[in-house]
Amino acid sequence: MSSITTPRCTHTSASVASSHHATKVGFKRQDAKQRFAAARPLNPSKSAESESMPIDDPWTFPAPLLLPGDDLSEDPGYPPQSFQEWLDEEDRNSVSSKRQTIYVITAPEIEEEVHFMRAWEKGLDEEHQVTKPSPQAIVDYLKAFYHGLPVKTLSRLAPAFTAWDEEPKPNRKSRQPQYVALKFGNECVRIRTRPSPDGIFGGQLNLDDLLDTAIAMLPNDAYALLLLVNQDLYEDEDDEFVCGRAYGASRVAVVSSSRYNPALDQHQSVERLHAWPASHCKEYISTFCTTSRSNAKRQKTPSVQKANKPNDSRSSSSSPLMAAISIYRGLETIDLPPSALSTLWLGRVCRTAAHELGHCFGIDHCVFYACSMQGTGSIHEDARQPPFLCPVDLAKLTYATGATAAQRYKALLDFCDRPQYKKCLFFVPFAEWIRAMSGATPQ
Repeated sequence: MSSITTPRCTHTSASVASSHHATKVGFKRQDAKQRFAAARPLNPSKSAESESMPIDDPWTFPAPLLLPGDDLSEDPGYPPQSFQEWLDEEDRNSVSSKRQTIYVITAPEIEEEVHFMRAWEKGLDEEHQVTKPSPQAIVDYLKAFYHGLPVKTLSRLAPAFTAWDEEPKPNRKSRQPQYVALKFGNECVRIRTRPSPDGIFGGQLNLDDLLDTAIAMLPNDAYALLLLVNQDLYEDEDDEFVCGRAYGASRVAVVSSSRYNPALDQHQSVERLHAWPASHCKEYISTFCTTSRSNAKRQKTPSVQKANKPNDSRSSSSSPLMAAISIYRGLETIDLPPSALSTLWLGRVCRTAAHELGHCFGIDHCVFYACSMQGTGSIHEDARQPPFLCPVDLAKLTYATGATAAQRYKALLDFCDRPQYKKCLFFVPFAEWIRAMSGATPQ
């Protein structure tokens, strides 16, 4: 069975500053003093635990990359959300003893009436047959990410895709029904479909319809609900595809695993060589900005460190970012076996699932740092974003869950260090970042 071939990155310099493209588009990052204040409430007693966290070490929490086409490049004036603004938000859902459980609904079954949907899940991945991410592993990751709150699989509804009884004649061009139905319990909801515009998948489901269905599924004791699907998604006719979305105020999110399959990386031109943490490679950033603009001029990027030399008081070996980059570069990235592709697929889905659920906690897109809560302008940017929360959003989450940052990092490290992930391009660097950041002893 053949595998996707990826060369190694041989560049030795990394950058923790936004690219020079950020200046061109007018992005003005808040300064260190403002970022420090943003991570703390006006009343310090509200979040005393955050005082012990590193706040503005760029080699732990770098600036957002802001490469051409990235979400912040398209909207550089996106307003920041401080801890205090999050705390004061009237529409924010508060965790209570009666409503604290995060529920996950795993991919619905496909009934025989809509058997053609099974082919939609495969897309162009017929050669590699990579194993889909384990639903239980996704739940376990979310238990660690949202440590302090119960995360459970909601299986009693037994959702399944079936035929929509009022289906008109199939569209002559697509030769597929315009609707399918998602049934759960005693209910059945119509879901719009369409052919995939780029041809990678046979069909797509409408995201808004699935989000509305998720609201109807929400149990009384749920703080939030995540619906996972294996099919490709679209939101409106102008979309080529979307990977997920949350209705934060309604406490629901939907995430599709389809586009994150690494076997599709070449078809989608997804950069794996410089995925996080190697996305901070200086040469990659410079080349990306230059080739993305025909009139670009090379400029020296500030805050650059050689991978094999110390920088100021922190050595490359003790820097969380450089530790993550170093171990990433040491992992085998050539001729990846299906098992390694499968765990990478899992990591990508976990990051997006955690991001979308973050919106259910009222956490807005981050503009302070490179952060798991950054907005994403494309699936290419998705691969460049980190799995960790920045100090500002970490303060919000620990306040909501009641867990300390140290407890949360330990839970995440325990997950990432599982034997089955020891060669994973996602979990291994994340574990190394946590160890270097928290001073944990390697297992």
